[in-house]
Amino acid sequence: MEIKRVGTQPSAKGPSEWFAGTVRIDPLFQAPDPALVSGASVTFEPAARTAWHTHPLGQTLLVTAGRGLAQRWGGPIEEIRPGDVVWIAPGEKHWHGASPTTAMTHIAIQEKLDGKVVDWMEQVSDEQYRA
Repeated sequence: MEIKRVGTQPSAKGPSEWFAGTVRIDPLFQAPDPALVSGASVTFEPAARTAWHTHPLGQTLLVTAGRGLAQRWGGPIEEIRPGDVVWIAPGEKHWHGASPTTAMTHIAIQEKLDGKVVDWMEQVSDEQYRA
């Protein structure tokens, strides 16, 4: 058994290649091999968001605070709120982030396939975000 004490893993800024706006990533867990699962708490300031991306084995988002938005490629923008659980299917192109006026925090859980949890794509344009 291993206990990760709160505050023992440093926060990181979401890299501008993968995020728009101010995003903080707090690692929660990375299960040791042979397990494949990892998780992080991600906080998006108002209007901050991910770039378009996919996950080879899918992703689960547990919204814990604020008001957010999520969209799958070709679908409508959906509002997400605390208590919502969002499942993104393997290979589904999508983005998620905060609403224009309110920050949002979610816990992101995903699994590795061949050492990879995400494939990053182009940024979500302001026009796409406001659609």
